[in-house]
Amino acid sequence: MIAVRDLSKDYSGEEAVVHALRDVTFTIERGEFVSIMGPSGSGKSTLLHLLSFLDRPTSGTYLFNGKNVAELSDEDLARMRNKAVGFVFQAFNLLSRSSVYENVEIPLLYSGLPFGERRAYVEAAVVSVGLGSKIRTEAGRLSGGEKQRVAIARALVNNPDILFADEPTGNLDSASGLQVMKILESLNKEGRTVILVTHEVNTAKFAKRMLKIRDGRLESDEKIAIHINELKERLK
Repeated sequence: MIAVRDLSKDYSGEEAVVHALRDVTFTIERGEFVSIMGPSGSGKSTLLHLLSFLDRPTSGTYLFNGKNVAELSDEDLARMRNKAVGFVFQAFNLLSRSSVYENVEIPLLYSGLPFGERRAYVEAAVVSVGLGSKIRTEAGRLSGGEKQRVAIARALVNNPDILFADEPTGNLDSASGLQVMKILESLNKEGRTVILVTHEVNTAKFAKRMLKIRDGRLESDEKIAIHINELKERLK
């Protein structure tokens, strides 16, 4: 699904050029659950922005489903962001005075789908994150964990090829964060490709593979082995 080779991103500052990402190379297969870890300023968020078509690399090659992203226009990238990928952010980015239904429906408003189909997609997405009973509740009245689950439903409503989650538990308490990660884990078990950016080791361990970024470089790429006792805790 994703193949990057020698991917680099530079930013020009007032005094010097900042090398945010340097010669990163890896592949991600369809259906994988991959975490990207690194300290603040390591380049992990820059990498996420490149992978999700929010920014373009300075150099290197990025293939998404066999397409060279460098050859796509800004309009092409905008369409891919809307249809091929879903986003979950740390800050939720919900309209607090709009209902759960209205927030989840937003990506579909310009899809051209008739109202009945839109409603079916929205309801299915909301039910999938366990909030069917609150579909008409204003987002501002929800708990932090519930807001993030609405954000996940919104990310899923277009049935994207891949789901990007940027520090999805950063604003949550441990219990709510665990609930959100179990939802992402469940989506991956259903076949959804998930890429997670986090600085929390316990959160990263929900993935099956971990990319560690440091000083803009790929420091390691390793499979994650789950201890049997940790697995039992997740299944409770």
